[in-house]
Amino acid sequence: MLPSIHRMTRRQFVSQCSMVPAGLRLGIHSMIQANASEPDSASTFVAYQQQRREALWGLLGDLPWQHQPAAPKVVRTEEHEDYTLERLVLDLNGVEPVPALLLIPKHLKQPAPGLLFVHWHGGMYDLGKEQLLRGTDVQPAYAPVLAKLGFVTLAIDSWCFGERKHESDGQQGEQDTFKLMLWRGQVLWGMMLFDEFQALSYLKDRPQVDSQRLGVFGMSMGSTKAWWLAALDPRIRLTIDLCCLTDFDSLIAAHGLSGHGIYYYVPSLLKQFDTAQINELIVPRPRLSLNGRKDRLTPPAGVEKVREKLLPFYRQYGDERDCHIELFDCAHEETPEMRRQVIDWMQRYLIGA
Repeated sequence: MLPSIHRMTRRQFVSQCSMVPAGLRLGIHSMIQANASEPDSASTFVAYQQQRREALWGLLGDLPWQHQPAAPKVVRTEEHEDYTLERLVLDLNGVEPVPALLLIPKHLKQPAPGLLFVHWHGGMYDLGKEQLLRGTDVQPAYAPVLAKLGFVTLAIDSWCFGERKHESDGQQGEQDTFKLMLWRGQVLWGMMLFDEFQALSYLKDRPQVDSQRLGVFGMSMGSTKAWWLAALDPRIRLTIDLCCLTDFDSLIAAHGLSGHGIYYYVPSLLKQFDTAQINELIVPRPRLSLNGRKDRLTPPAGVEKVREKLLPFYRQYGDERDCHIELFDCAHEETPEMRRQVIDWMQRYLIGA
């Protein structure tokens, strides 16, 4: 039996998340009943997270787990003021190559923390991973910021975006990809997350990177990917998501389904998970979520609902200060105060870890 949560460090607790037998299929209430002498034990909660994590992966369609990635290809290397940029092509899924950017700060202190930067949607199908370098009207570029902080940062083009946009009409290409994958037993969202999962594996194994200090960060679609990926992958130490922590029931009540792209919808998801139940799988790892009260993609009542459900888990199994979910008086945008908090959390939980 694992030691009591009161005697475990956060690192010990998180490390247990990948050690629970794969065959566990009990719900949290059944597990507590089976372990009544220690109802608040870390082992019970870790086991619950593991079986729920498996269930969540199981909703994401047929994924190419059998694929063994080939070595990456370096297309070219660019020298910038604060960093060296490698333009890569990664073999992540065995279906199509994945163009990527790897930002390596100059004067790097090794081993350095690694960050997976996940680009947004915004209907900007041509942008993709270049958002890291260019930014957008509502989020200035992060490349110089991350380089000065000392992060080795990886960003990939998601399916249908950037160099993986295969149709002149990006929206039509996304819809066609979604439909074809369904016919083949795949889910577009699942294939997107699988690529990010594989990309994190590549980042973790880079010689410059400390594999114990990995973070994921994104806005909008990148936000949703960030918290889903952290729920699915215990290797992620820090999760930061901006402007897309969406409680599904609240979104339905607000008639907001049209605000999210077709990629967002996973067959049968609501039969097994709500938003908070996905986010429970991140506990007790540090989590920062910043959202706008005027953002129609994130009904504020839904953000508060998720926060109210998550904080008790952090109190019981970790530290309440490691979960900060906040609403700002803004729309779908990053404010200067949001950026200040993002940098603060990166410094606190990855640079200073």
